[in-house]
Amino acid sequence: MAFPAKKFITSSFFGFTLLVALVAFLLKFNSSQKLFTVEELALYNGTGDSLPILLGILGSVFDVTKGKSHYGAGGGYNHFAGRDASRAFVSGNFTGLTSGYDAKYKHKKEVLKTDEGDGLTDSLRGLSSTEVHSVVGWRDFYFRSYKFVGRLVGRYYDSQGNPTKYLKGAEAKAARGAQLMEKQKEMEAKQPSCNSRWSQDDGGEVWCDNGFPRLVQRPLEIALTGKMSKRCACYNEDQLGQPGLEVYSGCDYLAKRCRV
Repeated sequence: MAFPAKKFITSSFFGFTLLVALVAFLLKFNSSQKLFTVEELALYNGTGDSLPILLGILGSVFDVTKGKSHYGAGGGYNHFAGRDASRAFVSGNFTGLTSGYDAKYKHKKEVLKTDEGDGLTDSLRGLSSTEVHSVVGWRDFYFRSYKFVGRLVGRYYDSQGNPTKYLKGAEAKAARGAQLMEKQKEMEAKQPSCNSRWSQDDGGEVWCDNGFPRLVQRPLEIALTGKMSKRCACYNEDQLGQPGLEVYSGCDYLAKRCRV
């Protein structure tokens, strides 16, 4: 009579062990994310009715099928589907992929010479820190709004799914961009901006409720973008002698309104 009981206990323990192993396998399967090649990701470009629509940004891949009207064939954002076009999120250039990248990524030196242009590319080379910050912001938007499904092997993730120096560099540059933007906001808040309006019939006009409008160089613009840029700010009369202030062309020295 004791043997059946022992057999039952052994069978139950074996069954429990199988159950634990199955649960562990399912948890591991669900927690692991797929690694995509460029060629694999290209299959999910919104042209196949039976396939989900995927896009990549900074090497992270998202399922955007729920936005099919936008990302599917004929949609306004379809150019992002089936690829990582990180640069285009800020450049607005949706021309085709630069030559050589898809087939030659394993030759890293050659790739860096062939995929640094504008258009539908994942290269951020030459973008300012604030522009890179904007790209990272778009990636964060997709994490909040769509399902993250994996990583794209290439520039930002290696064959094991680990971040590369390019991803770490982009995130560091984005952090610097955020700091510079905050600093510039603080500096500009000390000197209020002009009011402005524009119409097709009347053109543009700037004015100050308090003070006088002047063009002034944005102090961090060169650091942010590498380009010169000016803004309209309001200065009191006793501040007008400061260097670097520019009177609008055709506008009187003490005019509160200027046509532009």
